[in-house]
Amino acid sequence: MNASTSKPVIAVVGLSNRPDRPSYDVTAYMQRQGYRIVAVNPMYAGEQILGEHCYASLSEAAGALVAAGVKIDIVDCFRKSADIPPVVDEAIAIGASCVWMQLGIANDTAAAKAEAAGLKVIMDRCIKVEHAMGITHGVL
Repeated sequence: MNASTSKPVIAVVGLSNRPDRPSYDVTAYMQRQGYRIVAVNPMYAGEQILGEHCYASLSEAAGALVAAGVKIDIVDCFRKSADIPPVVDEAIAIGASCVWMQLGIANDTAAAKAEAAGLKVIMDRCIKVEHAMGITHGVL
């Protein structure tokens, strides 16, 4: 967790700017709960989503935030299961502590790689639902 906050910083990979999309709803909820959100989606790079600057990649986001002393803790993935391996590679490279794959998303190979690198992995779980139920998985 970052020194400036008692809550982890969450990068949302695949965040949509459309309020009807699950990624938008889940992210808005986590923001309301006081979590710092980092938007990551190459389709919206440079735009604002939920008041946050959107980055093209996790690496770009991490690089931009380091100057402000902010580190990404949780990488919350709204991507297809097949698209998870490069996200995990970036999460490892930026020093994240957790990769969270949303409901319906699982990639055992990528999960094993993340765990071998020391990251906590949560698969096929909604961060909003888990938070609302008080289930922290040791990362929230």
